[in-house]
Amino acid sequence: MKVIGVTGGVGSGKSVVLSVLEKEYGAETILADLVAHDLMEPGAKSYQQIVEAFGTEVLNENQTINRQKLGEIVFSNHEKLEKLNAITHPNVREEICRRIADIKEKGEASAIILEAALLIESGYEDIYDELWYIYVDRETRYQRLYEGRGYSREQTDSIMEKQLTEEEFRAHAQVIIDNSHSIGKTKEQIQKYFG
Repeated sequence: MKVIGVTGGVGSGKSVVLSVLEKEYGAETILADLVAHDLMEPGAKSYQQIVEAFGTEVLNENQTINRQKLGEIVFSNHEKLEKLNAITHPNVREEICRRIADIKEKGEASAIILEAALLIESGYEDIYDELWYIYVDRETRYQRLYEGRGYSREQTDSIMEKQLTEEEFRAHAQVIIDNSHSIGKTKEQIQKYFG
């Protein structure tokens, strides 16, 4: 069972590609962000470590982690961000590997799709068999992020600056899906590589 890594910049439409792979090809997806969120739930692996490192002020009244508050603390302080990453990244990686093993053991999915914005930066090359880069031209990304999330060009530029360049994404990818046009054109490309 092949493990396909899916990555791309903000506004590239990774979720559209994931949806097609799930619904039309029977693939099972693992979203790294959701794995990280699951591990922050009370009783889960990252929860206690985060509370010990950042204190109870990052907790809501119901004792769950307030991710917005935690984000405000770490994104304004590089050392604290490094501390959070040192807690979460190994836990997320371990959990992703566990979920991949579970899916393979069940043997029901056509493939396993691992999606993460920082797939390359996180060093996950040894986990997936091939990497798909979802490409969208810059203007289309501006438009989609404005319409879908209300982001201004400045907000979008600020996010894009923190992500890999198109050249860096392309250098790591075995498959490039151009998602700049209609869903039909995107599906044709998916079928070429997956069908």
